Amino acid sequence: MAHTRKNILGSRRHVAERFEGGPAGDGDVAVRVRGLTKSYSGDRAVAGIDFEIRRGEIFALLGPNGAGKTTTVEILEGYRSRDGGEVTVLGYDPGTQRAALKSHIGFVLQSTGVEPYLSVRETVTMYADLYPRHRPVDEVIELVGLGEKGNERVNRLSGGQQRRLDLAIAFVGDPELLFLDEPTTGFDPSARREAWEVVKNLAALGKTVVLTTHFMDEAQYLADQVVILAKGRIVADGAPASLGARDRAMARVRFRLPPGIAAPEGLGGEPGPDGFTEIDVDDAVVEVHDLLHWAVDQKVGLEGFEVRRPSLEDVYLRLTGTTSGDGHLSWTNRPAGEWP
Repeated sequence: MAHTRKNILGSRRHVAERFEGGPAGDGDVAVRVRGLTKSYSGDRAVAGIDFEIRRGEIFALLGPNGAGKTTTVEILEGYRSRDGGEVTVLGYDPGTQRAALKSHIGFVLQSTGVEPYLSVRETVTMYADLYPRHRPVDEVIELVGLGEKGNERVNRLSGGQQRRLDLAIAFVGDPELLFLDEPTTGFDPSARREAWEVVKNLAALGKTVVLTTHFMDEAQYLADQVVILAKGRIVADGAPASLGARDRAMARVRFRLPPGIAAPEGLGGEPGPDGFTEIDVDDAVVEVHDLLHWAVDQKVGLEGFEVRRPSLEDVYLRLTGTTSGDGHLSWTNRPAGEWP
């Protein structure tokens, strides 16, 4: 396993060199979108968006239902026409050069179906034979973590293992770009983590990955670049750590004091219904030092003490005007960097 994986990851430079200069001379740009628009019956689904995806990058497209994610991805794949704008994928125009493009891309859809009575190896081999050039079947099976299941029938695989098989099928044709649509939906936490490592391995080969997901931790862990769509427009784009200026947002300090104890002025506030006090601070180091010094000096416990900045999910909810599903109000109108 280790030797195989070393060989796979060691080919990244070779793969990247093969990609340079694509048919349209885009160099290290895998996807370029300028002024993309699409409407259905007069309703604008995509309203003039611009973005670029570099080769070898994991790109996450986020947004609530109806934001324009599916339409955008289908246009990139060549399965839907656009109304306006310019789009190139690996140097091809997917609207007019879909036939030339399709041998360079792979897909993992939300739901797929394969012959249940074939083995894993037979299944991957069957799909490999559809391509004039493909990666070695056993290498691909090993890469997606199914090395010990090569002779197992598909109908005996767990849900997570079947999803890995989907990845193997998408990857065996050696595509330059992979579209992953909600690749870990229905996975338990352990299976999701394992799937993430598979995607990381694909990126390590120099493959470009376009990921759509509703899991913010998935985008946080995997993506090099995130674009958030809302009502057909891009409301934020950038690296997950800095999206929506969350790396510069105020930190929130949260703790609960024993009954009858109040924090000194400037280090506390009115407790909420659950008894926890929450304060937003500019300089977390200084404020936390002062609070902890006071607590130690007064021999007071700070139950549930934590310090955190807005998460990617916090930023997503604010920018899209959606809720977390637990009854919280939307915070669309709050200034950037302000917590709910």
